[in-house]
Amino acid sequence: MNASMSPSLSTEVAWRELHEAATIPYKKGGNFAWHFARGKLGRDPVFRGLLERRLFGAQHQRVVDIGCGQGLFASLLASMSAMQKQGRWPSSWDATPHGADYTGIELMPKDVARAEASIGHLEPTPRLVCADMCKADLPECDLVVILDVLHYVNLEAQEGVLLRVRDALRRGGNPHARLLLRVGDASSRRGFAISQWVDRTVTRIRGHKVSPTWGRPLAEWTAVLDRLGFRVQSIPMSEGTPFANVLLVADLEPAA
Repeated sequence: MNASMSPSLSTEVAWRELHEAATIPYKKGGNFAWHFARGKLGRDPVFRGLLERRLFGAQHQRVVDIGCGQGLFASLLASMSAMQKQGRWPSSWDATPHGADYTGIELMPKDVARAEASIGHLEPTPRLVCADMCKADLPECDLVVILDVLHYVNLEAQEGVLLRVRDALRRGGNPHARLLLRVGDASSRRGFAISQWVDRTVTRIRGHKVSPTWGRPLAEWTAVLDRLGFRVQSIPMSEGTPFANVLLVADLEPAA
C-alpha cells in the first residue's frame, strides 16, 4: 500500500476535505469566483467521478485542460497532491500526479482573469492561456480534459480539435495517454435540451455571449474518436442531474 494512503479515511470525509481545499483559493478571485467554484465542484458529478472510477493517475503528469474556465481542475490537482503528501488519501482512490504540469486553455478573458487571481500562486504555476481551442498550440501531454465545451464549435471544427488533441498526446509518447471528453448525447432529446438550456443560462450568468451549439448522438461521438485512433469507453455522467451527459474515456491506440 502506498504510504500516502490512509486505509481508515472514508471517501466521504476525503471528498469534503478536497472540496474545501480546492475551492478556498477562489476567495482571492472574489465572491463570484468562490461561489461558482464551490457550486461546480459540489454539484457536478464528473470531478468526484474521475476519482471514484480511477480514470486518471500518477502516470498522467502533463495535463491539458481545454475550456478550463476558472482553472478548477488545476486547483483540484494541487489539492489532491497536498492531501496525499499529508497521508489524507483513501486507499480506494488511485494516486494522482504530484506537481502536475498543467496547461489550461480558455476563450473567455474574464474566466482567465478569475483563474489567474485565484490559482496563479500555486506551485508549480499553472499555465493559463486565453485562446481559441481551435487554434491554440497544444503542448505534448499525457492527459487531455475537455468537459462540456466541444459543442460550442461546428462539427468540422470539433473534429479538428480532436485531431490536434490526438497529435499532442501522440507526441507526448505516454503509452497511457488518455482523453477525458464529456459531451451531451443528442439522441436523448429531453436531457440534451435541458442541458443546453442550463448551459446557455450559466453562460449568461458568467457574463458571456450565448453562441450557437452543435451536438451529436453518442454513437457519432464514439465513431469520430474511433476514426482518430482512440479506444473509447462511455460512462453516463449525469448522476443527480436531469442532463444527458456522457463521459468518453478515450485511450490512444499505438500509432500504426
